[in-house]
Formats: sequence, C-alpha cells, structure tokens
Amino acid sequence: MFTTSRILAASLLATLASALPTTLPKLSKDQALNVVRQATGGTVYTSCSAPNTVAITFDDGPYIYNADIVNTLGQFGAKATFFVNGNNYQCIYSEDNEQRLKNAYGAGHQIASHTWAHLDWTTLSNDQLMSEMTRTDEALTKILGVKPAFVRPPYGSYNAASQEVASQNGQSIVIWDFDSGDSVGASAQQSETDYQNIANQQPSSILTLNHETYETTAHEVLPFALNTLQAKGYQFVTVAECLGGMEPYLTVGQPQARDDTWNC
Repeated sequence: MFTTSRILAASLLATLASALPTTLPKLSKDQALNVVRQATGGTVYTSCSAPNTVAITFDDGPYIYNADIVNTLGQFGAKATFFVNGNNYQCIYSEDNEQRLKNAYGAGHQIASHTWAHLDWTTLSNDQLMSEMTRTDEALTKILGVKPAFVRPPYGSYNAASQEVASQNGQSIVIWDFDSGDSVGASAQQSETDYQNIANQQPSSILTLNHETYETTAHEVLPFALNTLQAKGYQFVTVAECLGGMEPYLTVGQPQARDDTWNC
C-alpha cells in the first residue's frame, strides 16, 4: 500500500519528469529518488498536518534520561521523535549512547538530526553547515543504519542559505508550535501549566519542543503532559506520522560494527 508521502513523491517525480527534455536518459530508481529528495528537501514544517495528533519531540540527546523517557512513553503507548546531536552534552559514539539510540529506535521512536555540535546555522558557512549535518548522518548510519529525513536547527535558527544546504542534503526542517520552555528556565510547574493550557485550547494538532537533558522534563513534565493530552483524546505519534505519514528516513540499512572511527 502506498503511503501519502510516496504518492506525493511519485506525483512530484512525474511533474519533474514531464518538464525534462525527452532526450535525457532514463533515471535509475536511486537517481529518481535523489531527484525527489533534492526537490522536497529544505521544506520547513512548523506544525503537524494530521488531525488529533501530538508529536512529542526531544532535542539535545542522547543523554542519561533517555531510557527513562522511552519507558514513560511506552507506558502511554506513545511514540516520539528524538532530534539528536553528535557532540553536544555527550559524544554520540559512546557505548552508553549507542545503546540509548538503539533502545529508542527499537521501541519505534523516530530518530532525527539536530546536527553535530549544536551550532547556530546562521553563523556557519555552507561547507561548515553541511559538515554539521553529514557528521551526524554518518554517526546514525553507523549506529542504527539510517539517515534521517528530518533535521532541526539548534535554537530554531535558520535562514535561506541554511535551508538550501538542508535541501542539498535531502532533509526537511522541523521547528515546533509549542515550547515547554525547559531550555529557557521554565520550572516543571510552569511547563505543566503550559501543557494544561494548550490541552484546554484543544488545537487540531500539537508539535512540541522538549529537551531530554533536563531531569524534571523526563520525570515530571513528560508524564504530566502525556496524561493531560491523552485525556483530551490526542494520539501520540512521530513527526513523520504527524505530517501525514511521511518517510522518517532517507536510507535504511544495517548498523555497522564499532571500529576506531567511532569517536568525536
């Protein structure tokens, strides 16, 4: 059965193909997919499109509270999305972080990119930004066997130039429409109040921003948010699902064996 994203991709490819000269050679499957990725990459999503969904997202990991977060999500039957860095709070290649990523991925959560060192995209050259993206992609390909289709800019900061780099890398940009405030000093009580308020407003969908590096987010705010939003009838899905069933990964393969390249 075709997913919505595959149908849209096929439609887009057909449109692109119709605009090409008839003398061009036929594209292989991989070449055709690259055309679609290049055309759709760089799109910016600030909200979900699937009604009655909540995409719970976490930035800045993997970190020490990851397993607790995954366990809590499991208790609610919830899926979430983790936007991970390569070398921010910890090195992504550590054995602990390898296991955290494999645990979250194996539980059905989406793993996406937050780029390598949590640098503001708008301060980087195109080559520097591409390196920030591809180093994270390479790490996730080694650890999980996947290249993410989605990337989130640190601080939510991007411009036209960085959007073009994301497009060249085949990735779509994800922001948010609800911020728990944990990274800017909000107390657990303040974050819970904000979650209660958004739940009471009952928007069609919610794309949240949280950070897995805060103990109170993992152990206090998350259970409260899940319980509160579930009581309003929302479904907890990944970002790819909340966007109508898009593919979460550009490539999917097998994890690689650890070697001396697994370092930051």
